[in-house]
Amino acid sequence: MRQAIAETADASSRTIGFIIWRTRQIVASREDGDGIEWPHERTLYRLFDKLAAGTHATGSATTRRSLRARPAGPFGEVPAIAPGELMQIDSSPLDVLVRLDDGIAEKVELTALVDIASRSITAAVLRPTTKAADASALVARSITPEMMRPGWPESLRMSRSVLPHRRLLALDERLEHAAARPVIVPETVVCDHGKVFISNNFRASCRFLGITLQPTHKASPFEKGVIEKTLGSVATLFAQFVTGYTGRSVDRRGRHLEDGPLWSLPELQDLLDEWIVAVWQNRPHDALRDPDAPKRAFSPNERYAMLLESSGYVAAPMSGEDYVELLPERWQAINAYGIMINHRTYDSPALNPLRRQRSGVAEKNGLWEIHHDPYDVSRIWVRDRRGEGDRWITVFWRHLHRVGVPFGEMAWDHARRQAPEHWNEAQIADAAAALLQRAHDGPRDEKDAPARQSQKDRRVAARTRATAPGRETPDPPTDSAPVDEDTDTASAKVTPLGLFDPLANPWRRP
Repeated sequence: MRQAIAETADASSRTIGFIIWRTRQIVASREDGDGIEWPHERTLYRLFDKLAAGTHATGSATTRRSLRARPAGPFGEVPAIAPGELMQIDSSPLDVLVRLDDGIAEKVELTALVDIASRSITAAVLRPTTKAADASALVARSITPEMMRPGWPESLRMSRSVLPHRRLLALDERLEHAAARPVIVPETVVCDHGKVFISNNFRASCRFLGITLQPTHKASPFEKGVIEKTLGSVATLFAQFVTGYTGRSVDRRGRHLEDGPLWSLPELQDLLDEWIVAVWQNRPHDALRDPDAPKRAFSPNERYAMLLESSGYVAAPMSGEDYVELLPERWQAINAYGIMINHRTYDSPALNPLRRQRSGVAEKNGLWEIHHDPYDVSRIWVRDRRGEGDRWITVFWRHLHRVGVPFGEMAWDHARRQAPEHWNEAQIADAAAALLQRAHDGPRDEKDAPARQSQKDRRVAARTRATAPGRETPDPPTDSAPVDEDTDTASAKVTPLGLFDPLANPWRRP
């Protein structure tokens, strides 16, 4: 019976009757299995209760696999005595429905970064689907002060909190209008084996910022138990108070939630950020007790202020080029027509000295390093390694003038899959622009609604608008975007905006 129970570790959950049947099969397969007198059925059930105690042999399969992965010895704890010395990152669905564009109601994913020493949530972001660029931006937000936003009470300012604002302001001028959230530079980040966190982009971002990335063992969520518990606390202390709360499982979900009032994604993000500053950072944490006074539980802000006395503070401001470094990278050749990425052509006169040339990076076979934003296909950045120092070349999409609003890879891929095989790049760009326009206009009447737009079109358009950059996409300069042969209208010369800031609020325009 012990063997039969052990076989259920990676199998689907079954009943006690199956375990007893499997026990009979194992005994019968032995050479001395014939002629054995079996006890009564109730005796076998009592035996199973003793042998299967604590194994979840007939319970949840995920719990059973988690218990099997635990080590046999006692649990240990890695000490962290300074802010940022050890941090944990993870992503989990948030049990709240949000209202995307065109009335689409969907759940979103919450990705958060927590400091072990102070239990501070240094950054949290909501996305329809988490990408590697979101994880990289999350680390950058941890080292950037959280600015006060319109509508937030003055009591949330850092100057009115327990944090030593005057002393920190003398070291970092960015904290003048900051909210009461600590600015922590990570040294070591612990993550699981999710494809977002073990991606080349997130690893490269950690190397650029000097962060040590430490993945846990597979199927070992207890090795990053702090962030697991923190995400659960967010659901308990925040999500259940938000309209549209779905509960953690289907059997706990209410009815007709999508028909009720729901927050939009930017509104829910703003509520979450305000809740972290107002509630979480000032709430006493049971893990932050002073050994000399065990009855006193400190808040994350109080603990951070205490640790600053021994660890100190060093400002780590980031420039525009640093933000580009955190975007996903790819290595490609620069051809005579420019650069082709996912059936989109990018070109600029600044690429003329680099066309059909080798970059000099032998490890990449002479290809050029290119960074791109998955939420904005309007431009890419090419690293020019010629000369003494590196510089970034901004290259615009040649069909950018066809689209009036910025969109990401999701809308482009959806339009390309729906397009016939013989369509060219310009026709796909028009199809993507038409998709977003139809989503914005809505159906003309109920009779034409099914024919005008499918459910998939509405979902893709809603997610695209929810993750759109918070700025108007500028038209490329006349000398950097070739004019199509089918257009004879000359474009006015326009000076492009600066580099895209992934830490800026992506839903508010200046």
